[in-house]
Amino acid sequence: MTQTSRLIPLVQDVYVEGMTCASCTGSVEAALAEIEGVERVSVNLMTGRAQMHAARALGASEVLDALDDIGFEARWDAVDLEVEGMTCASCTGRVERALQDMPGVRAAVVNLATGRARVDVAQGLVRTETLIEELDDLGYPAREVLQQTSSVQRREDKHAEGTRALRRALWVSACLTLPVFALEMGGHMIPGVHDWIARTIGMHTSWLIQCALTTLVLAGPGRRFFKKGVPSLWRRAPDMNALVVLGTSAAYGYSLVATFAPYLLPPGTREVYYEPAAVIVTLILLGRYLEHRAKGRTGEAIASLAKLGAKTAHVQRGGSWQELPIEQVRPGDVFLVRPGERVAVDGEVIEGASFVDESMLTGEPEAVRKQPGDEVVGATVNTTGALHVRATRVGADTVLARIIRMVEDAQSAKLPIQLVVDKITMWFVPGVLALACLTFGAWMVFGPEPALALALVNAVSVLIIACPCAMGLATPTSIMVGTGRGAQLGVLFRQGDALQTLCDARLVALDKTGTLTVGAPTVTDVELIGAHTREELIGWMAAVESQAEHPIARAIVEAAQGQPLEAVTGFESHTGMGVSGEVQGRRVEIGAARYMASLGLDTAPFDARAAVFGDQAKTPLYCAVDGALCALVAVADPLKPSSARAVAALHSMGLKVAMITGDDARTARAVAREVGIQEVVAQVLPEGKVEAVERLRQEHGALVFVGDGINDAPALALADVGVAMGTGTDVAIEAADVVLMSGNLSALVDALKLSRATLRNIHQNLFWAFAYNVCLIPVAAGALYPIWGTLLSPSLAAGAMACSSVFVLLNALRLRGAV
Repeated sequence: MTQTSRLIPLVQDVYVEGMTCASCTGSVEAALAEIEGVERVSVNLMTGRAQMHAARALGASEVLDALDDIGFEARWDAVDLEVEGMTCASCTGRVERALQDMPGVRAAVVNLATGRARVDVAQGLVRTETLIEELDDLGYPAREVLQQTSSVQRREDKHAEGTRALRRALWVSACLTLPVFALEMGGHMIPGVHDWIARTIGMHTSWLIQCALTTLVLAGPGRRFFKKGVPSLWRRAPDMNALVVLGTSAAYGYSLVATFAPYLLPPGTREVYYEPAAVIVTLILLGRYLEHRAKGRTGEAIASLAKLGAKTAHVQRGGSWQELPIEQVRPGDVFLVRPGERVAVDGEVIEGASFVDESMLTGEPEAVRKQPGDEVVGATVNTTGALHVRATRVGADTVLARIIRMVEDAQSAKLPIQLVVDKITMWFVPGVLALACLTFGAWMVFGPEPALALALVNAVSVLIIACPCAMGLATPTSIMVGTGRGAQLGVLFRQGDALQTLCDARLVALDKTGTLTVGAPTVTDVELIGAHTREELIGWMAAVESQAEHPIARAIVEAAQGQPLEAVTGFESHTGMGVSGEVQGRRVEIGAARYMASLGLDTAPFDARAAVFGDQAKTPLYCAVDGALCALVAVADPLKPSSARAVAALHSMGLKVAMITGDDARTARAVAREVGIQEVVAQVLPEGKVEAVERLRQEHGALVFVGDGINDAPALALADVGVAMGTGTDVAIEAADVVLMSGNLSALVDALKLSRATLRNIHQNLFWAFAYNVCLIPVAAGALYPIWGTLLSPSLAAGAMACSSVFVLLNALRLRGAV
């Protein structure tokens, strides 16, 4: 096995555990960027995904060491392998050692009885194929045992486990903190409690009890902060955990000195601050717990999508029907879908007829009729008859899996506004440390007695209240909820930054066929010249057009009314102009007027009728046989019912709307008049669409282009935001930034509204996060003391810090009801 097979591809997602704030993501980005050959790193706080772009292949150990040096670790995932050839304990030992010695493997457990190995691998750093290759080289053939649950479900389970762990830690911390709080603050809240404690157990005993309980809080539930915070301080890359460590350690350390060595302190400064240290840990754990729960809710859209998939399938195997887990369905398998069941995987109907509810995919409530030859999509619901379906795409290749992957990719994206926030947060924590030192020094020099105690309290308050969590969560939480909401509406953001770019749009340019119109045209008129009959010409035209994929081609084929099509030789597609081929020894050429002109044919005999067709929003096509013009065919493509409403809605949002089409100018203008579009660019080739997009962008500003065909792909790629109709071609969808799964233009209006709502939500979050720090850091430092004699206790600072992060998350969750 070569060393290269152990290496990460040049672009790889690495999943990192333990990041809690923007400074954490900054530390991870900086550490990974320092690896030789790494050109760019993008880290998403919400998903924990770090996307690395490298000029060379990277060893898993390099990445793990870099993360370990800054106190973080990769997310671990379990891979189950079925291993052949193991006959004794020495075999299992050899397999275990081989797996455990591989870079990126944390542990491996091999069971001889079951012939299986469970391997804990660093997610993203170790490929299952690499493990299999290693065992194959060792002489033990292996294959992956697919999990019963999806990766989304596993992540959801892991998140739930993390939430439970935080809840346990919170309860333990709260139970230990409550007596400390009662002993210290009881006298301030209830008259006479202080004297009662002094008379009964004595103040020193009270301090000893508080010391013991606070020690348990810091060593138990609070240990998580020290495990992250201390290494970050040691590396001079402090994060939020470091602020908590410094604040609680200062309060706790001062209290230890006051309790056990009071003679070291100046007279009048013997006070204990166990209560702030314990309460800070408890309140921050409360904030983390609430954050964790809210983060789980931000991913509900993806989780709900994943749950749509069927769990089992009735598959025909060995001449009988077997109910198998969905993971065991393979391409080519035939499976049965009974009424009321979900389609297991993507496939083609080979027997039966039924209506299938595709609303989860398109958002359209009406069920679609399916019969032999039609495609069905996994997770859609069969409503009436039984269907026999041949599986064509399974696992990660299904439409549902691709949708989930698109949403996940969009959620991991960084908007331009986030890059500015990242730069600020990189310097924020060191700045807070400097400000805390300045606060301590100022109170020591200018503060009243006991200056040392007041200096300590205010410095700790500054450390605790200035948490960058809210700033780090402001953007990614809104992106997660916004893109998730879009998926529910049938709007897929393939590129996350399209959320922000859509907000800047000034003009929407629309293709006509398949975008404004149904995209399923029909032949309405046929005008003839010469001796050929209508049946002959339509038959020849249908034979040639059967080789093409354009909707108009399908209309001509359907006009042949099922008559047998002759064989075609020498077929050619002239992009944006027409098609040609030989049928029964005759050269047949079909296309627009410009194609006939390029052939040197005069279309004047049909000009009058072509003008009439154009005014009626019909597309005129010409047919030439053996170099002679023979026919004019009119094809009509009805408007989608929602097109006019969508254009009116775009106008009401302050956007200009234009049409760019390769269709005839008269037809294009007729359609434009019907839907309310003023600016029309017609009769352009794909290159002309690109030029039109560039010109319109220079004239009006940021431009959104909407299309659905192969000839739209260049324009979709060039536009500031390319929007593809989900009913269009794969090429168009791959070139787009946003996909409208329903193929309905009203979804574009939803996408624009959602984009504006998401950016507004991000601005609100950022305003709150920054305003919180700008207003409360001076208060924590004691700015109000000279005016009103008011100080902010560290406990209140911890509560305010937790509230800021929870506020940001709850505000982002409002997007679940957007649009």
